[in-house]
Amino acid sequence: MSLEPSAHAGPGPKSPGGALPPRFWSYLIGALGGLLFGYDTGIIAGAILFLRKDFALAPMEQGLVVSSLVFGALAGAATTGYLSDRFGRRRLLLLAGAVYAAGAIGAALAPSATVLIGFRLLLGLAVGVSSVLVPLYLAEMAPTSVRGALTSLNQLMIALGIFVSYLVTFALSSSGDWRLMLGLAAVPAAFMLVGLWFQDESPRWLIAHGRTEEARAVLARTQDPGEAERELAAIECVRARGSRLGILELLRNRGLRRGMLLAAMLAVFQQLVGINTIVYYAPTILSAAGFGDSAALLNSVGLASLSIIATLIAASIVDRVGRRPLMLGGLVGMLVSMAVLGAVFSGGGLRSGSGEALAVTCLAAFKIAFSLSWGPLVWVMLPELLPLQVRGTVMGGAVFLNWAANFLVSLFFPIVLAAGAGAVFELFAALGFIALLLTARWLPETTGRSLEAIELEQLAENECGT
Repeated sequence: MSLEPSAHAGPGPKSPGGALPPRFWSYLIGALGGLLFGYDTGIIAGAILFLRKDFALAPMEQGLVVSSLVFGALAGAATTGYLSDRFGRRRLLLLAGAVYAAGAIGAALAPSATVLIGFRLLLGLAVGVSSVLVPLYLAEMAPTSVRGALTSLNQLMIALGIFVSYLVTFALSSSGDWRLMLGLAAVPAAFMLVGLWFQDESPRWLIAHGRTEEARAVLARTQDPGEAERELAAIECVRARGSRLGILELLRNRGLRRGMLLAAMLAVFQQLVGINTIVYYAPTILSAAGFGDSAALLNSVGLASLSIIATLIAASIVDRVGRRPLMLGGLVGMLVSMAVLGAVFSGGGLRSGSGEALAVTCLAAFKIAFSLSWGPLVWVMLPELLPLQVRGTVMGGAVFLNWAANFLVSLFFPIVLAAGAGAVFELFAALGFIALLLTARWLPETTGRSLEAIELEQLAENECGT
């Protein structure tokens, strides 16, 4: 059977204001990689409590079981961009779906810690592919007017995956069935694999590879004929301009170079503001704040649910409010939350019930601010800032930097936390302030503009009429 995109879906009507866009469920299928990203990242936190007993894991082995997914994701992100530029977004996502399914089943059946680590590395490769290609595929498929909302599906699904992993861990905690915890990821992986089989390839990738008629058919399924032809002409024009530029010429172009540097900055600072200290270590932070283990875990589930709600709100307003206001406002909320949290820990406020309540409030405020802004919108803006010719390759590099920053923050946070929690939260507040200055100075507004219009402005050319 061919892996070429299907052509049987008819054009849908234009969505009225507030309604779902045409073929919304096809975008949801494309975003399932984000759900698996979140689930496989989050489930190990609970599963490790039980599998370490079955395998009698030493501390180093426990660390390898947990971190092996991150190492796999680093490798996946580093290679996916180039491969997707060459072979297509959809094909690589199909491969990721198959790897997710095989990795989940293999991890669930693992007879030893070594085999489990191997399958966690394999799952990490799929996570790396998803972290690059899900937002890229959604951005390249989505109509301009709802691109922010549809690309935000990626972060929504990541948050939902983490939340579901917490619920599964809680539901199976009495039995300690870590194999079922890990193996359940094969179910959404199967849906992703089957669903993507019937999905279209990105029209922008098709045009970049000279397959104009196929791209026209894809665009016609989501837009009216006039809009489809205008968008097709704009994509072809940008492709013609970019095809005359090699990699070195792209890097010498001031506008394109700025876009690539901005993409790298966004990817790194999304981690440096401290989000994964909350995702990975919220129970640890809450325990340090005086909560018992059960209360800490319950508060962690509450924080995860806040993330889902806030991401839904962000998706509903991003194409009206704009990227810049949300990104700047989110940074203000995050740095203030971290600064107050640092003051609570440093000033001895945790000795009172009001101090504990303030600590939880700061964590909640941080999660809400992040999920309204840098959580979903970094994934929205990365593909918007990058030129078509090397979009996959450069985005792969940016996501690699994101995972590298994730790894470093996660690795050193427990060490620094032991030395003094107040100082580390103040450090995250300072990094948030640096991100605020850079964002205010350099980040453009991309709302309501096609990917081609953004690239043309970077190229400082006006002849394509976008």
